[in-house]
Amino acid sequence: MRLNFEELDYKKTPLGELVLQRRNAVEVDGREIYEVKLNDEYLMSTLFYDGEIALTNLGLNELAGEQWDVAVGGLGLGFTAAEVLKSDKVGRMVVVEALKPVIEWHQRKLVPNGAVLTDDPRCIYHNADFFALARGNGFDQDKPNHQFDAILLDIDHTPDALLNPSHADLYSETGLTNLYRFLKPGGVFALWSNEAPEKEFMGLLSYVFDKTEGHIVEFANPIQGNTAINGIYIGHKSPNAPSLN
Repeated sequence: MRLNFEELDYKKTPLGELVLQRRNAVEVDGREIYEVKLNDEYLMSTLFYDGEIALTNLGLNELAGEQWDVAVGGLGLGFTAAEVLKSDKVGRMVVVEALKPVIEWHQRKLVPNGAVLTDDPRCIYHNADFFALARGNGFDQDKPNHQFDAILLDIDHTPDALLNPSHADLYSETGLTNLYRFLKPGGVFALWSNEAPEKEFMGLLSYVFDKTEGHIVEFANPIQGNTAINGIYIGHKSPNAPSLN
């Protein structure tokens, strides 16, 4: 018999106390959901993943070419990465996750997308700090300065509501310029936000990238009984930009 509430994992991490829990949600007729908490703050839930799906689809839908290399910053409950693997054009996906227990949840198949990701040879888990890699030689531990067709990022709440102050430099002109280097010509950077795209950050993105877009994703919030929104920022690199490789 399954419990109405079950703590599946608890770990102390460099960012604080991390908890994975499963419960039967009264908000949706007792449906089983998974939730992640960091220091008693809810980070993510299988109740809400429309924004993660949109992040992938908006990030990939204008890519050219026959086979894509994709980097995903932040594993979470795996919805962004699982959506990436739905495309036959994805030849390889590197998922960068700073919290090792989150990778282990998927490898142990404790979470709904665990088997989808772990059993797919195109998926490579990289336990590292995405923001430190962006300052250095990029997101591929085997190929320094490797360029990707798409970089999808879902870690912080918004560009100015951060999980850790050390992330702040990515959302600057210098940080975005560093990230731009790791895109192939014609590549796309896509960023999830818990709020609608902000004019100030859109302006900064436009200064670094050759074409930009801001999108609002609406979805039902059964907890509050209303409609909630996420934001998606998109930065395109010109197909005519020089390549590092």
